[in-house]
Amino acid sequence: MDMNATSRGAEGQPGSPHQKPENKQEQRMQNSGREGREEVMAKKTWADVIQEMKNFLWDPENRTCLGRTAKSWGLILLFYFILYLCLAGLFAFCMYIMVLTLNPYAPTYRDRVAPPGVMIRPYIHGFTIAFNVSEPSSWLPYVDSMHRFLADYNDTVQEEKNIECIAGQYFIQEGDESEQKRACQFKRSLLQNCSGIEDPTFGYSRGQPCILLKMNRIIGYQAGAGTPVSVDCRVQKGNVSDLKSVDFYPESRTFDLMYYPYYGKHTHVNYTSPLVAIHFTDVKKNYFVPIQCKLNGKGIVNDVHNDRFLGRIIFAFNIGM
Repeated sequence: MDMNATSRGAEGQPGSPHQKPENKQEQRMQNSGREGREEVMAKKTWADVIQEMKNFLWDPENRTCLGRTAKSWGLILLFYFILYLCLAGLFAFCMYIMVLTLNPYAPTYRDRVAPPGVMIRPYIHGFTIAFNVSEPSSWLPYVDSMHRFLADYNDTVQEEKNIECIAGQYFIQEGDESEQKRACQFKRSLLQNCSGIEDPTFGYSRGQPCILLKMNRIIGYQAGAGTPVSVDCRVQKGNVSDLKSVDFYPESRTFDLMYYPYYGKHTHVNYTSPLVAIHFTDVKKNYFVPIQCKLNGKGIVNDVHNDRFLGRIIFAFNIGM
């Protein structure tokens, strides 16, 4: 019993005399290996490093580039070529299937709300129209923008491309949706003092600017539900006397029913949106005057406060002398 206990005690000791030399031997080998590597690294010069990089880029003995042979490069390039070719084909096939489901004449899903939005011309850098009457360079950009916009409304162009329609009723055209539709004439001369014919500066040279108002196009929309949509403009905030006089052209200040419905750009190719011109003949000078123009009529929404374009438009004048 004593002998067994003694042997077990000797085996259980953590630091036996046979174990210490082995650990020291391993440690000496590790130290010598580390020292050898450090010696080799210390002996490497920049020339050796550059030569190793050259051999990595092109090894003439093994004929490898970046560690790969020509066959290896050919196989990997072929793999990626086939992979991306399949991906491109899959993408093209998906796009083709999607296009087949679309209607070229009317959008399948319409993100525009039924009530129309409103936009003005000229529109240069924003909704603040600021200029000095005594400085033509400040208002000429607005005048040029108006002339460019009204080029399609010239009387000769309208008489050549479009037809005369019966006022006060919708111009509904039957037939297949792919058939080209006729458009009603809206002549530039209907805008009178804001047509740019008699006064090429649209009143800007006198501090009496003209603004053109148009509704956004919505396919199939019959504006006003049988009653023409009218326009009203007034000072949005501030003193009402800042805007003393406003003239509208046409004088009815309405969008006639004969210009509706709209059938889309693919079939209604010569369609020109009807306009209402607003001539601000007496606006307070050297002062910031915010203006709000609203549409009024059946089905029109113009009181959504977080949408300044739905059924209304807000802009401002700052006219200096």
